[in-house]
Amino acid sequence: MASWSEFAADEPRLASGIRLLMQQYGPGFGYLATVRADGGPRVHPVSPVITDDGLYCFVVDSPKRRDLERDGRYALHSFPPEESDDEAYVAGRARPVTDDATVARLAFAARAAPHADWRLFEFTVDVAMLARREQSVAGPSELASRPAVQVWLDPAGATPQATRSVPAHSGRHHRRAA
Repeated sequence: MASWSEFAADEPRLASGIRLLMQQYGPGFGYLATVRADGGPRVHPVSPVITDDGLYCFVVDSPKRRDLERDGRYALHSFPPEESDDEAYVAGRARPVTDDATVARLAFAARAAPHADWRLFEFTVDVAMLARREQSVAGPSELASRPAVQVWLDPAGATPQATRSVPAHSGRHHRRAA
């Protein structure tokens, strides 16, 4: 499991593109998928916090927080831009941040409500994906047929099956050096 900073050091342009889509409306905005107790998916809008040090999210007392505390698997998808169908996606594991200085610094920077019942989670990155779709000359409603897709897999967590699960036609495949 790579930290955001490890991923960004390995693939700075990909990380920058993902960060831009996640923060296109100012503060972070995306959809967080978690795993319910019955194994099903749960999706919620969230405001991820991306810094040079990591990918974080403040999560209030809710079913999604209980999902993360029980089973840290997550997927985070960007909110769609108004002018394109570009998309960004990261997945990995969430873990609670217990360092008080980090929590205080990020709460101040993100203007997290001081009296809310939230917890800060750091998201590791096992998979990162960025898809860019070029608009045709006919206008934004007619998009190019194939997106330019970049995928990064953390080799420390990748199994042969995980590597094969990425479609061969999806674009460039990036792997972090071990």
